[in-house]
Amino acid sequence: MVSGGMACVKYLLFLFNLIFAITGIVFISVGAVILIAYRGYGNFVDIWVFAVPVLMIVVGVVVFVTSFFGCCGAVKENHCMIITFSVLLLLIFALELGAGIAGYMMSNKVDKMLEKCMNDTLQAYISREDYRQSWDIMQYDLQCCGVNSPADWLKAGFANNKLPHSCCTELPKNNPECDMNDIKSNTEGCKKQLRNKIQDNGIILGGVGIGVALVQLIGVIFACCLARSIRREYETVETTAH
Repeated sequence: MVSGGMACVKYLLFLFNLIFAITGIVFISVGAVILIAYRGYGNFVDIWVFAVPVLMIVVGVVVFVTSFFGCCGAVKENHCMIITFSVLLLLIFALELGAGIAGYMMSNKVDKMLEKCMNDTLQAYISREDYRQSWDIMQYDLQCCGVNSPADWLKAGFANNKLPHSCCTELPKNNPECDMNDIKSNTEGCKKQLRNKIQDNGIILGGVGIGVALVQLIGVIFACCLARSIRREYETVETTAH
């Protein structure tokens, strides 16, 4: 049995692991929410945009499982389990730090990626049904039109100020076509709207990842202190026995 101040460390470590398990759920939730937010925009972004929230979900699962080792090790005062917990915690710290940094770096590369992907898909709007659905979903959800402005739709073959139906928030019954001069047509480009959405999500991922990772360093310190105390207790018992 650990004694004195280390008994306090033991219970603090147990409490920390309960909080640790909750942070795992937070990681899974944040990653899942952002993945759902990107649903429907897959044709406008590169695959690496999805990698960060997926990594956060994986880390969340590992965090939740790892907290089990920490709780059991603290309660049973098992040196091996606590050491395993400490090593896993350091690995998770590295992953979270990586996810956080990647989240911030992602926000700086968004503009060029969107410019290329959105222009390519816009020009194939009429010929590709999947691109057409993606554009309609985005323009409807974000209330935007074109890449930088409604005039971009000239590149896709829309003439005489005509626009896709999704560029208008409301179509009159007597004229079911969307027109650039219609007061109900969206005037802001989609690149700016989607860029802001991705950058905001990147900041959230980065903040959560780095913030929780730094807090978890406290858990590593607690775990190392408790493991050292338990090891000393065992060495004292063995010395006394001899």
